[in-house]
Amino acid sequence: MDDKLSIRVNLCDRYYPLKIERTDEEKIRKAGKIINEKVLQYKQRYADKDVQDFLAMAALQYVTRLIELEDKEDVNRFLEDIKELNEELEVYLREE
Repeated sequence: MDDKLSIRVNLCDRYYPLKIERTDEEKIRKAGKIINEKVLQYKQRYADKDVQDFLAMAALQYVTRLIELEDKEDVNRFLEDIKELNEELEVYLREE
């Protein structure tokens, strides 16, 4: 039985269709929500910037935090998940 689920994730008012494991849906939706909240914080603080700038700053902040966590414990499993999500987003963006 195929446990894949097709969802659409909203990131900065753009929807990205993803095919994911059913067990990952909550995590992915939560990640999208956290990203959108961080981007909104940057939008409110820096009104003259572009959404791309806000996404870049959010990514920088979260990856910096990830690096800090790597120093404390083994998070290779999380890195693989991020790489897989990144690959899926890259495939989608190439199709657009």
